Amino acid sequence: MTHELASKTEPVSRRIISGFVLVPLVAFALMVLFGWGLFRGGDDLPSALLDKPVPEFALPPVIGREESLSTQDLIDHVSLVNVFASWCVPCRAEHPLFMELSATAEVPLYGINYKDPPEQARAWLDELGDPYDRIGADINGRAGIEWGVYGVPETFVIAPDGTIVYRHVGPITRTILQDTLLPIVRDLKTQADKESMP
Repeated sequence: MTHELASKTEPVSRRIISGFVLVPLVAFALMVLFGWGLFRGGDDLPSALLDKPVPEFALPPVIGREESLSTQDLIDHVSLVNVFASWCVPCRAEHPLFMELSATAEVPLYGINYKDPPEQARAWLDELGDPYDRIGADINGRAGIEWGVYGVPETFVIAPDGTIVYRHVGPITRTILQDTLLPIVRDLKTQADKESMP
């Protein structure tokens, strides 16, 4: 009888042990895959808007800020548009770089606050600082859809004619800022200066 009971419980205990080993392995593999996709950069993701005008949009300001954001604000100068949210951990990681960039005044930085509860957006900016020249509150995510946003953060380089010239998906690092975004910004500014010469 004892031998019979042992043989019945053995497969159950093996399944439990297998579950204890298999579940953490699967979870770890998914975390590695997610982290790789998040931090490797997203430059290879397609964007139907590259080399096309920014979409028509008009967003109200974030609570506690006076300046709203619309298509017209992105015309006649080179600029960066950053799509961010207070609930986004990578947005918090890239934020200090935007604060540094804002202090240099090299290029206007505009924000689209994506699907954020208004009070949380204000609290986040009050806590971390506000590097944006203007911020639009995209509470329902409609503008994000128009911009083709996959997720936050995303950053776009806009030419003076309002064309989207570059898109980066994922957090901005110092290397991406110095080696990719700012060289594009400087080239666009040089071209605009040459075109404005008589």
